[in-house]
Amino acid sequence: MGTVIEGVEVTHGRWRNRHSALHLAVAAAETCLRRAGRAADAVDLLVNAGIYRDRNLAEPALAALIQQDVGANPEDPHGTGRGTFSFDVANGACGVLTALHIVDGFLRSHAIDCALVVASDADPGHGLSEGFPFSPAGAAVLCNWSDDDYGLGRVHWVNQPDDADCFRATVGLEDSRNVLRFAAADTMDQRFASAATEAARRCLDAASVHPSDVDAIVAAPARDTYRHALAAGLGVATDRIVVAKDQRMHTAALVAALDEASGRVPAGGRVLLVAAGAGVTAGAALYRKADHGT
Repeated sequence: MGTVIEGVEVTHGRWRNRHSALHLAVAAAETCLRRAGRAADAVDLLVNAGIYRDRNLAEPALAALIQQDVGANPEDPHGTGRGTFSFDVANGACGVLTALHIVDGFLRSHAIDCALVVASDADPGHGLSEGFPFSPAGAAVLCNWSDDDYGLGRVHWVNQPDDADCFRATVGLEDSRNVLRFAAADTMDQRFASAATEAARRCLDAASVHPSDVDAIVAAPARDTYRHALAAGLGVATDRIVVAKDQRMHTAALVAALDEASGRVPAGGRVLLVAAGAGVTAGAALYRKADHGT
C-alpha cells in the first residue's frame, strides 16, 4: 500500500513566463491534470514546494493562487460540497520529496483521494535579484492511493547543520525594493552528497535493498559535481543516477529526473528517490512503480 504517482509534468520558462513562478506552476498543473484525464475539482490537496516567486512575495501562499488559477474548488465549500486544501512547503531541492511525504500521510489516512504537488522557481526580475542561479521551470505530480504493493515507501531524513554556510539566499531592502541575493560555498555539492548518501543508505538498509537492486536512482539537485559525489558515496556508476537535464533547475529538478527515468523503469520496478539541499538536509525513499502511471 502506498502513494502512487498518476502523472508528472515539467514546464520550462519561455519569454512570456520566465519571471513568473505562478504561471509556470499553473501551466504544469493544468497539463498534468489534462493528460491524466482529471478535472481540477477532483484535487483534494494541493501542495506547492516552489521557493523563488514573482516579485519576491512571501504572502499569500502561492499554493492558494495556483489553486485559484487552476480552478481546484477555489470557492469556500458549502454543505456537503467538496473543497481543496492548499498550502506551501519550503525545503529547497528537497521540497518535492517533503511534499510527497506530507501527501502520503493524508492519503494513508484516507482523508483525501487525490493530491497535486507543484513546484516552480523563476527570477523575480525587474532588478529584484542579483545573479539568480536557477532556470525558470515548473513541475507537477499527481498522486492517489493504491492498496496494492506499489507506491512510496517510508521517507528517511538526514540533517547536517552547517549554519547556512553551504548555500544561502537572503532578501534585503535596497532602494525601497526587496532584493534577492545568493551565496554558495565551493564545497556545497560535496556536503549535499554526503547527506544524501547517508539518507539513501539508511533507506536501503531499512528495506534490506542493495543499490544494485533498484531500477533507477532519481536524484536532485542536477549538478554534475553532486551527481558524481553521490555515485561515489553509493558505490554505483554515475550513469545509474538520473538527474534533470538542466543542471540549473531547483525545486522542479526531482520531478524532471523522475520524468526522465520513468521510461526505463518497468511496472513493479523500484526507484530510489534522493534529494539534498541547504541546511544541510537530505531525504530518500523507495518508490515501486504501479502498472499504470509513473
